[in-house]
Amino acid sequence: MSIAADRHDLIRVQGARVNNLKDVSVELPKRRLTVFTGISGSGKSSLVFGTVAAESQRLINETYSAFVQGFMPAQSRPEVDMLEGLTTAILVDQERMGSNPRSTVGTVTDANAMLRIVFSRLGQPHIGSPKAYSFNTPSVRASGAITVARGARKTVKKSFNVTGGMCPRCEGMGSVTDLDLTQLYDDTKSLNEGALTIPGYSMDGWFGRIFTGCGFFDPDKPIRKYTKKELHDLLHKEPTKIKVDGINLTYEGLIPKIQKSMLSKDKEAMQPHIRAFVDRAVTFTTCPECDGTRLAEGARASKIEGINIGDACAMQISDLAEWVRGLDEPSVAPLLEAVEQTLASFDEIGLGYLSLGRPSGTLSGGEAQRVKMIGHLGSSLTDVTYVFDEPTIGLHPHDIERMNDLLLRLRDKGNTVLVVEHKPETIAIADHVVDLGPGAGAAGGTVCFEGTVEGLRASDTLTGRHFDDRATLKETVRTPTGALEIRGASTNNLQDVDVDIPLGMLVVVTGVSGSGKSSLVHGSMVGGSGFAGVVAIDQAAIRGSRRSNPATYSGLLDPIRKAFAKANGVKPALFSPNSDGACPNCNGTGVIYTDLAMMAGVASICEDCEGKRFQASVLEYRLGGRDISEVLAMSVSEAEELFADGEARTPAAHKILQRLVDVGLGYLTIGQPLPTLSGGERQRLKLATHLDEKSGVYILDEPTTGLHLANVEQLLGLLDRLVDAGKSVIVIEHHQAVMAHADWIVDLGPGAGRDGGRVVFEGTPADLVAARSTLTGEHLAAYVR
Repeated sequence: MSIAADRHDLIRVQGARVNNLKDVSVELPKRRLTVFTGISGSGKSSLVFGTVAAESQRLINETYSAFVQGFMPAQSRPEVDMLEGLTTAILVDQERMGSNPRSTVGTVTDANAMLRIVFSRLGQPHIGSPKAYSFNTPSVRASGAITVARGARKTVKKSFNVTGGMCPRCEGMGSVTDLDLTQLYDDTKSLNEGALTIPGYSMDGWFGRIFTGCGFFDPDKPIRKYTKKELHDLLHKEPTKIKVDGINLTYEGLIPKIQKSMLSKDKEAMQPHIRAFVDRAVTFTTCPECDGTRLAEGARASKIEGINIGDACAMQISDLAEWVRGLDEPSVAPLLEAVEQTLASFDEIGLGYLSLGRPSGTLSGGEAQRVKMIGHLGSSLTDVTYVFDEPTIGLHPHDIERMNDLLLRLRDKGNTVLVVEHKPETIAIADHVVDLGPGAGAAGGTVCFEGTVEGLRASDTLTGRHFDDRATLKETVRTPTGALEIRGASTNNLQDVDVDIPLGMLVVVTGVSGSGKSSLVHGSMVGGSGFAGVVAIDQAAIRGSRRSNPATYSGLLDPIRKAFAKANGVKPALFSPNSDGACPNCNGTGVIYTDLAMMAGVASICEDCEGKRFQASVLEYRLGGRDISEVLAMSVSEAEELFADGEARTPAAHKILQRLVDVGLGYLTIGQPLPTLSGGERQRLKLATHLDEKSGVYILDEPTTGLHLANVEQLLGLLDRLVDAGKSVIVIEHHQAVMAHADWIVDLGPGAGRDGGRVVFEGTPADLVAARSTLTGEHLAAYVR
């Protein structure tokens, strides 16, 4: 007999208008695997993440009390006419893991928390609770009198003692920093003459006020003439309250200040000029006290069968799983089983080569995404919607098969699986395909095809036409002009690798996930390699507020502002929404944000400037018949035409726009906020900003991330142009089209983790296909067949 509930087997979306979607309506079957395809910027993420997943999460959050909602991210309702049949959504996106230096693979997956409990129960000698094994918890001792206003009792004596596992010397970081004082100041000058060479520490602003008014030293005396006490106060003085011109301020020595403001942050997240300063001024060495384990002496001394928690976290996860299996202790059996299951999930998902002590900031985008999947694999939940954002990123063709199995397993448990994907191998396993397009940005946002994979192949959409594209091997390869010699590379799992990377060619470094590609390229060539002029463009997120956009990031706004200023005889600052020209009502953001506590904040378009971000008087100045807000609303391609010739001709701006078009970003609006760009768009924006650098060697980390099959050809053309211009291009890549197009391949393996870290092949793609001696060779041969 049929029940009404059985009819709800579809997720219905009607009239979705998030970002560039144009009234999109789709019906997604539940308990099936649906793949969303389309070129980068066509609206896939807007439909899947911005509409379906966002509304599902918002509705779930609303079931909590107002008190709890106050602690949750507030979400506004997406712009859509109707959403029906939603189920709980679990998002697994490709945002890099938090790059906090204390965050490790163990801490982000709870494996570390469970291990700490195991050690607190079984470790000998017993040193305390699980906190005693945590490198994030310092030991604390205190005693004194406290007053409790309850009944007649008033003062009570209390003492308080927490044993933590943090190494006191390095504060749980595993490494200690030494500062090179010559990089902080020029001791021949006085402070007022500009002795300080730390970025941002100029004597014109607050720092000048604090240093000149603190009275601890003479700001007009050269630093080399300071007494011992004066130098100590300049460099090491602990925070001290001072009063300058009637204002209460805090003075602190340079070294503790730098440690708090710069060294406690992840290096990758710093602005380029600050990162360059830290590279110059700071040397990181392994902590001599804990030998890099981050742990206090007690935690290192407490062991189970001769192994302490530091040793356990340093083991390869597959070995650690075996060690845990060997612990037979009935009193903690359920806990050991849980640890075993979590560690087994790592192996299953192809991450058994990691260790729990590996800092999470060093994981690649694909690894980070798979680490997030671990919690969901053993979950007993069913009828959940899992939303994946390109789960095959960073995966070798050999590993894609495993990922496909995982997606199908999640579906077979009775879940709805929605996947945004470009790789044909994953599109091929879909039960249902939704293809968005036809173009990107304003030219996208419509559904071009909905149906089966066979139907997509036969359809005349961009994805359908390119679905069976296969790159061919080159007839002839370029001749090298020299070589970068890498000798004895041993970062992470590399086993004393010696390899010559030819210059003047397109070189692809490949190998299964975890074989040591990034360690070889980033560890040996970028980090402290002595190779000058190497530009590395990775997949780290671009840091930027909603005020940042492609024009500010690429440096394009400067020449545009100057051109406007020159044409109108006024100062350039008027043409920046972050400076003098900003609308005073919305401070140049174009919208007014109203915070409504636990309810979603409301963003309403500013009434004064109508969202244009500038004062009305600024919009009267024109260049080439357009005002500054109209220029910022143009696409890159339109702006390139505008600044090419005629009245608005601006060679400096045209050059930058030309590079943005070269990397395939012609459809982006130059004033579009950076946080709205997709992962692939951000990486190509980075590439465009580096294209004019004088360096001879470019290192790209999986530039095909987020690229549609049709865009890969354009990328290969760009790489060819770079090499033909005399540059050397080294690409870490799994995409067979890029491998086939290479002049030279370095293949690492044969496996991952301990089973990898060796060069298993170096030579031309044709030789690799002919030899078929490695996993990569097998897959490439099948691809170009």
